[in-house]
Amino acid sequence: MTAMTFSQSAEALSPLRLYTSLAVFLLGAIALIVPSGYSVGAVMLLLGSIALLIKRPALGLTHRDWLVIAAMLAYATVSMLEAWWDGQGTPGLDKPSRFLLAIPAMLLVMAYPPRLSWLWAGLTLGAIGAGGWAGWQKLVEGEWRATGYTYVIQFGNLSMLLGILCLAGLGWAWVQPRRVPWLALLLVGALMGMLGSLFSGSRGGWVGLPFVLLVLYRGYGRHLPGLVKGTVLVAIVAGASLVYALPQTGVQSRVNQAFDDVSRYVSGESLTSSVGARFEMWKGASQLILEKPLIGWGDNGYQEGMQALADEGVIHPFVTRYGHAHNEFIDAWAKRGLIGLVVLLALYLIPMKFFARHLDSPDLELRSLAVAGVLLSVAYIDFGLSQAFLTHNSGVMMFAFWLAVLWGSFAVRSRA
Repeated sequence: MTAMTFSQSAEALSPLRLYTSLAVFLLGAIALIVPSGYSVGAVMLLLGSIALLIKRPALGLTHRDWLVIAAMLAYATVSMLEAWWDGQGTPGLDKPSRFLLAIPAMLLVMAYPPRLSWLWAGLTLGAIGAGGWAGWQKLVEGEWRATGYTYVIQFGNLSMLLGILCLAGLGWAWVQPRRVPWLALLLVGALMGMLGSLFSGSRGGWVGLPFVLLVLYRGYGRHLPGLVKGTVLVAIVAGASLVYALPQTGVQSRVNQAFDDVSRYVSGESLTSSVGARFEMWKGASQLILEKPLIGWGDNGYQEGMQALADEGVIHPFVTRYGHAHNEFIDAWAKRGLIGLVVLLALYLIPMKFFARHLDSPDLELRSLAVAGVLLSVAYIDFGLSQAFLTHNSGVMMFAFWLAVLWGSFAVRSRA
C-alpha cells in the first residue's frame, strides 16, 4: 500500500478515525491536569473498540503484533495468577487487567489510526499543562514539591515522560507544511514537561536522561550537521548548569540531599532517609528473593516476609510500611518469582526491539513513532529503578495505553 492509498483509505473511515484521534489527543492533553485525566482517552479507546465487533475490519496482524500482544497478555496473566493464589481478591486483578483492556484499544488504533497531528498536539498540550501547573504550585503557592493530582513521584516522572515524547515528535514536525510552529510547540512541550519533573523534585526520572539522549541521537542526531550537533550539546550542558544553579528549581538541594542520604546510610547514621529506606527495602526484598527465587512470595507474602525480617533485625522496621520494594524489577522478582521478572522484561523489551528497527527509517513520520516507542520503554525502565511504577494506577494506565497507541499507529504505518 503506498502512502497515497493509505491516506485515502484512512480518509474513507473519517468518523471513526476522528473518534480515535480525539481519544488519543485527550490521552495526552489532560493526563496530569485533571484528576485521573489519563483515564479519559483510555476509556474512550476501549469503548470505541466495540466498533470492531460491528464493522469487523481486516486488521492483518503480523507476527510482530502478536508478540507485542503476547507480552501484554503474559504480564497480565502472571500478575493476575499471583493475585489469585496470594488471596488478594478482586482488588489484585485491577491493575494487571489494564493491559488486557489496552489490547482492544490497540486493535482499534490499528483499524482506524489517529491523525498524528492530534497525537503530537495532545502530548504537547499535556506537557505544557503539567509543567505550567507544577511551576504554579512550586513558585506561586510555595509548595516544597509539585504533586499534581497524583503522588509526587508519579507526577514528576509522567511529566518527564510527556516531555521526552514531545522530543520524539520532532521528526514528524520536520516534514509538515507548517514546520516551524510545530517544531516550536514540541520543543516548548519538551521543556515544560521536564520542568514539571524538576518542580516535583523527583530524581528518578533524571537518572536515565543519558539513555534518552542516546535514543534521540540514534533516531535523529546522526543525521544532523556537525555544527548543529555541537550547538545542541552546548545548549544541553548550559541548560543543565542553569537548572542546577537556580535555587528555585530545587535541583541542587535534591542532589545534595541524595549524596547526604547515601553517606548517612553507609555510616549507619540514618536508614530511613529517602535513599536509605530504598536501600533497606532492596536488602529485604533481595533476601526474600534468595528464599523463593522461582515462584516469589505474592503481595501479601512479601509484606509478611518483610515484617519478619524487620522483627529479626535484618532491616529497619520503618520500611515495612511500604507495600513494594521501590524498584520495579526487584519487586516483580520478589512477589512473582523469576517468571514475573521475565514477563516484565518482555513487556518492556519486545516492543522496544521492534520499534528500534525503524530508528533509521527514511519516513520521518514512521521514525518519530519508533523513537517514541523506544523512549516509552526506556523511560519506564528508568522510572522502575527507584519506584515500582506499575503498582500505581497512573503508571499502569499511561504505559499500557500509550503502548497501545504508539504500537497501533506504528504497526499500521510500517505496513503501509
